[in-house]
Amino acid sequence: MLRGDFLLRSGQRSSYYIDKYLFTTQPLLLRRIARGLLALTPAGVDRLAAPGFGALQLVTAMSLEAGLPTLVVRTDQKEYGTAKRVEGTLGAGEQVLLVEDVVTTGGAAVEAVDQLRAAGAEVIGALAVVDREQGGPEAFSSRGVPFRALFTRTSLGL
Repeated sequence: MLRGDFLLRSGQRSSYYIDKYLFTTQPLLLRRIARGLLALTPAGVDRLAAPGFGALQLVTAMSLEAGLPTLVVRTDQKEYGTAKRVEGTLGAGEQVLLVEDVVTTGGAAVEAVDQLRAAGAEVIGALAVVDREQGGPEAFSSRGVPFRALFTRTSLGL
């Protein structure tokens, strides 16, 4: 964690920043985090989904540990190739778990939930490494998606 004055993706300012790359680029730590997230994974998950680039390393590590296939939900629709918002193979009604690195308001992750549902997925939950406790759980709840985090701002003493 870094201290200073930071602008977050949510548009909010913060006196601390949780740099996900400090834990997602270290193989031993990434493996431990993936195992921790898998311990919170509900039964019946068919696929893991990463909203955009941020959580891709997390779902890949979880996939390698558990043998679950992954999806990537694009934040912007590409205008070339297949022009898909959800990349990977997804069958209608498959149960998908969304995985995030750090959740603040949950805005990007909730948008990914909507994209997954539009593609035919049943989103059965969302996990994060860290919940900053700034509205994320409420955003998931508003979409009927159970949410859990390995750590919270409170549990980290922030």
